[in-house]
Amino acid sequence: MFDKLEDLLFRYEQLMQELSEPDVANDTNRFRKLMKEQNDLTPIVEAFKQYKQEKQNIEDSLMILEEESDEEMREMAKEELNEAKTKVENLEKELKILLLPKDPNDDKNVIVEIRAGAGGDEAALFAAEIYRMYVHYSEGRNWKVETMECEEIGIGGMKYVSFMVTGNGAYSVLKYESGVHRVQRVPETESGGRIHTSTITVAVMPEAEEVDVQIDEKDIRIDVMRASGNGGQCVNTTDSAVRLTHFPSGIVVYSQTEKSQLQNKAKAFALLRAKLYDIECQKAHDAEAEARRSQIGTGDRSEKIRTYNFPQGRVTDHRINLTLYKLDKVMNGDIQEIIDACIAADQAAKLAKMNE
Repeated sequence: MFDKLEDLLFRYEQLMQELSEPDVANDTNRFRKLMKEQNDLTPIVEAFKQYKQEKQNIEDSLMILEEESDEEMREMAKEELNEAKTKVENLEKELKILLLPKDPNDDKNVIVEIRAGAGGDEAALFAAEIYRMYVHYSEGRNWKVETMECEEIGIGGMKYVSFMVTGNGAYSVLKYESGVHRVQRVPETESGGRIHTSTITVAVMPEAEEVDVQIDEKDIRIDVMRASGNGGQCVNTTDSAVRLTHFPSGIVVYSQTEKSQLQNKAKAFALLRAKLYDIECQKAHDAEAEARRSQIGTGDRSEKIRTYNFPQGRVTDHRINLTLYKLDKVMNGDIQEIIDACIAADQAAKLAKMNE
């Protein structure tokens, strides 16, 4: 591990020299690559430098204890020694986590799809609430949210909604939300007061660039039509809605949220690329089934990951056995505690696998 850290430190110093060259900014692609590599290495290098400093502090304290006779100085040295040892231990754990293989998609924006499952209108209402939960969470992180496609029902619910979240490291955080979300509550239409259980599915896909997915024009049919729905800003009276049919995969995507046909076409292609890229990612995960099962957040989309119980005001994430009694806050976008727990569990599972 420490040989690798020394190599990374050497590479970081090389990067700093390259970035200081006067002509580096003239080559945009090279400059971007160097900056990304530097940003990726910075937290590792800073932690390693601090680790080396604390190791030196241990040596200095031990030398004082060996040579110093003054009792007050020895007590100070003992305190500094214990403090440095604790920091070294914590930094070793931090460095192991920082050296874990990074998901190549972690820095990407995401496209999220929410679909109402079992439960009819109640499931559609819950899908709309979960959509708003993610919007509030994203806004709290200063991420941009853009609706791509939605199918609403008249009572404020959504049978289906897809949206893009643009922000640094969005996929690294939101990927833990993929799976089946279950709600338990008494619907407003339930006269007997019985608790109903409904489900929705959430799929989180990394945004795919054109270089990630090549789409042959011969494989696509583009249909242009008039937007339809329950009214509102998504619906207008021009032929602006765009539907793409990808013949090899059978995927059909539809975009009508913009007034411009060109904008809807761009959104539809972005959604199609993400779906095709996601299929390839899923194939890669399937090829590493054992590793996939051991990692939080990369499991089967049919897996029930979370239950929202309204009568008891609790949220339970079944993957990590975490229960929180703050449902109102969670539904308003306060999901960071759940995500942090998923990340910690994922890292722990990966570390355990590395130590096998």
